Amino acid sequence: MSNTPSRERSERDVRLDFFRGLAMFIIFIAHIPANPWSRYIPARFGPSDATEIFVFCSGFASALAFGSVFVKRGFFLGAARIVYRAWQIYWAHICLFLMTASAVVLGTEIIGAKDYIGQLNLHYFFDDPTKGVVRLLTLTYVPNYFDILPMYFGVLMMIPLVMALSRIHAGWAMGFCLALWALNMALGFSLPAEWWSDRPWFFNPFGWQLIFFTGFAFAAGWVRPPAPNKWLICLALAFVLFMIPMKYAPIWKNVEVINTISYNLLWGFQKTDFGILRWVHFLALAYLVLCLLSGRERLLRAAVFRPIVKVGQQALAVFVTSMVAAQVAGMVLDVMGRDPSDYLVIHAVGFALLIAVAYTVGFFKSAPWYRSKPQPPRLQVAAAPAAGPAADAVQPGPTAGPVVPPKPASLVPAAQRRQHQRR
Repeated sequence: MSNTPSRERSERDVRLDFFRGLAMFIIFIAHIPANPWSRYIPARFGPSDATEIFVFCSGFASALAFGSVFVKRGFFLGAARIVYRAWQIYWAHICLFLMTASAVVLGTEIIGAKDYIGQLNLHYFFDDPTKGVVRLLTLTYVPNYFDILPMYFGVLMMIPLVMALSRIHAGWAMGFCLALWALNMALGFSLPAEWWSDRPWFFNPFGWQLIFFTGFAFAAGWVRPPAPNKWLICLALAFVLFMIPMKYAPIWKNVEVINTISYNLLWGFQKTDFGILRWVHFLALAYLVLCLLSGRERLLRAAVFRPIVKVGQQALAVFVTSMVAAQVAGMVLDVMGRDPSDYLVIHAVGFALLIAVAYTVGFFKSAPWYRSKPQPPRLQVAAAPAAGPAADAVQPGPTAGPVVPPKPASLVPAAQRRQHQRR
């Protein structure tokens, strides 16, 4: 294993952007209230879901974006780069809360079909806004709907320590991540999420850092995925298929033996502390996808997939938009009546919105106002050759003035011709 992150790639990894973009669409579907489409998202067929995709890809992208800063510019600037990114995540979280809270207040007041404030359990915040604002800004108030970005913030702040350990050896860095996960499972390093109860953060960063730094390690070159192997493929596929009845409710609820097995596996399914079976299931799926796409990565660059890839490239902006849009979509569905055709329209509009946001943010990030305007080619005029025998050897060149034709030799005074010949 290497103890330094790999060099930044000259070209973005299309697999990273594609699957992160796919996770954004799944997250949007999953967060629309009472959405029947959510019955068919990956979370219904196995322990891992779009959250694992998002966190793994974020770790992978963080190694590419920040790892080389530690190597090329030193530890201090590398840590500063992490703090800057964490600062962006922090304010994205605050903005997401304020925008969503405003949306549910307006929905409750204007539509009146439901108590949308209570649906997100935000009454405590509005009943005591003085305490609520302070708790919100200090991340000691993290409502369930708003728990992914605080977890991401907490994991980001661990990167400098992991990078410091990687300077000794990459094994130290990965050993620390595994040990921290195990200690959290054994001791429970919970963080408070509400001031009126003892509920912890739904996504515990001390547990979820394991999947984040798994992606980080692959991108940094600390560990490498195994090459395609038919026996390993069969083992991964068998595990994935075994997990389907364990998590698919119509099966485990109606088959007693499967219900019993699934119940006994709950310790590995838990989401708050990131149960180990979630990790194994995600790695099995990732390996199968890696083998399936091996040598075929170009397929993800097809025109039909470009919107998904673009969404993945602007994941943070799209994620914040999708969480607000999902709540608004639920309100619109309440007004429309929630017919099957209504869901089709809402999802189509929502997907189009996420794609539009991705392309818009990408346009602004490209800073087109700094690009120099292309200048039209200037007309080049050949210069006149010098008079005399050497005229044929004179090369034409640009001139700022009009072209003056040379005088014929017969018009040149005889004395001047003789003087030229003597020279």
